[in-house]
Amino acid sequence: MSSEFLLEQNKNNHLYFRVGDNKYAVNSNCVLEIIKLPMLDYPQKLPNNIVGLMKYNHFVINVVDIRFYLNIQPSPYTPSNEVLIIKTDESIIGIIVDEVEGILPFIANKVDSLPFVDKKMLIDALYKFNDETIFIINIFSLENIIKDTESPFEPYDVQDLFPKGDDAKYMLTQRSIQLAEKEKFQFVHEIYTKDKFISFMLNNNHYGIKLQYIKEVLKDANISNVPCTPDFIRGIMNLRGDFIAVVDLKCFLNLERDEKDDKKPVIIVENEDLILALMIDKINELFEIPDEIIPKNSENSTSFDIIYNDKVHTILNIDRLLKDKRLFITDM
Repeated sequence: MSSEFLLEQNKNNHLYFRVGDNKYAVNSNCVLEIIKLPMLDYPQKLPNNIVGLMKYNHFVINVVDIRFYLNIQPSPYTPSNEVLIIKTDESIIGIIVDEVEGILPFIANKVDSLPFVDKKMLIDALYKFNDETIFIINIFSLENIIKDTESPFEPYDVQDLFPKGDDAKYMLTQRSIQLAEKEKFQFVHEIYTKDKFISFMLNNNHYGIKLQYIKEVLKDANISNVPCTPDFIRGIMNLRGDFIAVVDLKCFLNLERDEKDDKKPVIIVENEDLILALMIDKINELFEIPDEIIPKNSENSTSFDIIYNDKVHTILNIDRLLKDKRLFITDM
């Protein structure tokens, strides 16, 4: 499988998330980062379609709740809410969501475009996945709606949506402080190219994989056991007709393994040689690393460590991992 194919495939990858009872998606190439909800600024009366302002990477960006655009009654936010940082052609926008579900490659013939779409329609297509409907957000329509200060939104006291308890307010405030601290170190690297990575957990440790190698991220997968396989092989999964080996990444990396957990998120990774499902504990977030700090030509499966949000992340070298001789069966 060529690198050109992987790059083309990444154009169709969508990050999907839950807001209320529904699931929505945006093209993953437009997502700069996923962060936990911080304390937002509300310095003066804002348009009714803006829930707050946030300082991000030396910019002040609008943060929105898509439920206002879809005439859905909003529910109060909690510290578990997340914010997608979205980049359009002209601006950066924050979208408050309940929970990020994963990343999917959207197959063209399963995308149903809506008729009579105009530039102010937030949803322009639907995608069917596991008997569920995922609503695809047109971020450029979202950008146009935000710019339109005359949009007919009903008045709403959005500050009532934010947590009132002291503990929750303290947590959101600390996240704002951490964002401000991060900006101090990012300014030096702004002129460099940045690569996107998915952060995830194994036990209590943070890891990362370059988005380029990720075909899909699933919250859980149905895994069938296969006898007479190495300990690190949990089984196989059926991914739309293709059978893929599921690797217990803890066991593969000689970490402490939890024998009881079978329902775990999986990251489907792929390069020119192989496609595998990596079983992990939890997906954390999407983040960027400046290209100039990424070591080149690492010989190890674990490529390098970085500090992000005050936590050490071990970035896996997927090319090396997928060439590990333990993954290939040879005749005796």
